[in-house]
Parts: sequence; structure tokens; C-alpha cells
Amino acid sequence: MHLGIDLGGTKIEAAILDAAGNFLFRERIATPQGDYPATLCAIQSLVSKAESALGQPVVAVGVGHPGSANPLDGRIRNANSTCLNGQTLQADLQALLQRPVKLANDADCLALSEATDGVARACASVFGVILGTGVGGGWVIHGQLHQGPNGLAGEWGHNPLPISSPEELPGPACYCGKKGCIEAWLSGPALVADYQRQTHDQTITDVPALVNAAAQGNHNAQQTLDRHTQRLARALATLINAVDPAAIVLGGGVSQRPGLINDLYAALPAHVFLPAGTPLQTKILLPAFGDSSGVRGAARLF
Repeated sequence: MHLGIDLGGTKIEAAILDAAGNFLFRERIATPQGDYPATLCAIQSLVSKAESALGQPVVAVGVGHPGSANPLDGRIRNANSTCLNGQTLQADLQALLQRPVKLANDADCLALSEATDGVARACASVFGVILGTGVGGGWVIHGQLHQGPNGLAGEWGHNPLPISSPEELPGPACYCGKKGCIEAWLSGPALVADYQRQTHDQTITDVPALVNAAAQGNHNAQQTLDRHTQRLARALATLINAVDPAAIVLGGGVSQRPGLINDLYAALPAHVFLPAGTPLQTKILLPAFGDSSGVRGAARLF
């Protein structure tokens, strides 16, 4: 059996799938905050629970995680779960678990899951987007995960926001040390921070509260969501112009806000390099498996 692990900033989810994609085992626990050794132990505990529950050994473990592994030395970099940065996660888990381990970015796992048996299963090229605590991306082309020679395929969140207005420059500071990154504009914390900068209202502190305020007629909250849609459309249009995926699957909590897909279809034509009136062929989709797409993709890494 192959076990998938979705190593997130707030939760660690483990799952084993059967040949038809049904869950044989599934469990979630809280992520030990800022504690790398405790995180390794938590994963080990989940592997043991899976083996006990099914009465069979787990022969390999796939792990989806934030950031990427440096192909030169295996150390994790660019993870917004910063306790992972600089760690040899694959080697450490293999030593602890005494079995093969494969790693992939969490957005890679989203894309792999949805391209295999999810909402984009009929699409030749799929770009998976994470809009959550951070902003990431992953590529699956003809059913194969594409990570690139530098391990950076899909790291669109740390490009500058395209077509920035003078008011958007230089942009908010990003944890990576730069300003104006797509992640610094489009992640969940960035969306809330944009509202707070514009209104000086500190009472709204998360995306669900912001969405609820807009639904109840808060004009400033609605304007914040509209700005986010336009910025996301500019960022995705640049991606479409460059590599033209058959489908883009939007995952992460921010992607769940009502009306986002229709609003994007309305906003994208202004920025995609197509003659006026030509319909956009790229599908913009929400994942079939919701926030379990990551763990399903991790289980498929082998």
C-alpha cells in the first residue's frame, strides 16, 4: 500500500486509496506549529495508525508539502511553513520510516489528483493553483507530474503581480523578501490585509468573515473581493498567454468564495492574447475532491 500525506500549515492528512480511488484509510491531525521534529513524529504516527487500521504494511509514502526540494541537496526551500526550510525532509522521513518516500509540492499533488480522476481528468495539460495561506502552482502534462530541472515548475506565486497600477507599486512585502509578489496580493492573509489597508478596519481577520461581510452589504468588503478577482485574472492571463493550459484547477480556501469562477471568466478576456470576441478555451475549475485533492495526489506519487 502507498500512503499519501498532505503536510499543511494547519493540518496533516493521511490517506490510502484503493485502485478505484476510494479511501481505505483517512485521518487528519493538527500540524505541530513551528516544530520540525514533532512534525516528523506526527507523520510517523499516521503511518503506524494506517498500518494498524488495515493490517498491512505501508510500502511507500508520498508527501505533499509547501515549497520545493532543492534538486542539488534535497533541502526544502521557499516553504511558508518556515520550519521546513533548510530541512532534508525526504531523507529524514526515509530514515525514520524505513521505507521509500517521494516529495512533491502541495499544488503538484492537487494537479495530479484532479488530472488523474478528478475534474480535469480529460485534459491534456492541467495547472493546479493553491490560493490559501500561500499561493502555489503545479503542472501535470499528459498525466505526468512536471517539476522541472530546478524543481520550480509552477512557482508562479513569486512572480510580480502583472500589469500593476502605480497604486499597486511596489506592493506588499512578501515573506520571500521581495515586494509585490502574486502571493503577497492573492493569498488568504493578503486578501484580508488588502481590506485592512483600505479601510483601517481590524475587525475582519479572515477570508470567511470578509466574504460574509460582502454578502451582508459591506461595500468596502465587496470592493476588496472585486480587486482580488481582477488581480487573479491578470495573474492567470499571463500564465495562459505563456503556456496555454487546457485546464486551471483552483484549490485552497480562497478559491471557495462564491461566484469566483464566473467572475474570472468575465475578467480574463481583457488580458488574454486572443482577438476580441474569441471565446476562451481554457477551463477554470474547482477541484472535485476539495481540500482532499492534496492527499489524494500525494498517494499517487508512486
